[in-house]
Amino acid sequence: MNEQDTQVIPLVQEELIVSKEVVETGRVRVRTEVQWHTGHARADLFRDHVEVERVPIGREVDSVPPVREDGDTVVIPVVEEILVVEKRLVLKEEVHLKRIRSVEHLDEAVRLRVMQAVVEREPSNPPSPKESSL
Repeated sequence: MNEQDTQVIPLVQEELIVSKEVVETGRVRVRTEVQWHTGHARADLFRDHVEVERVPIGREVDSVPPVREDGDTVVIPVVEEILVVEKRLVLKEEVHLKRIRSVEHLDEAVRLRVMQAVVEREPSNPPSPKESSL
């Protein structure tokens, strides 16, 4: 084969070029609105009060008895010294403190606020036919 028999075939390749442009298609406006409604606040309120009961004892003791608890009652010993030929401790009385718990139900109207976002769309100017063909 000689050079005259050789044929040159050109090769072609296409390239793709991608570009982007920003086009405004609309706008939004956000505002808040406050609405009020009435809710109820409910709670159980506990209140303690103390009943005092004096219990006469009148018994001699060697030392001051300690404060003690008997169930839900706190017993506080009260002693006095009396003068005899010798000094003796006499348990004069005990003070019993009893805790009593009561429940008070609270139901009160309360103004509560609820905030909501309102979104409103605003159309933009549509692109001209010349711009849209790009």
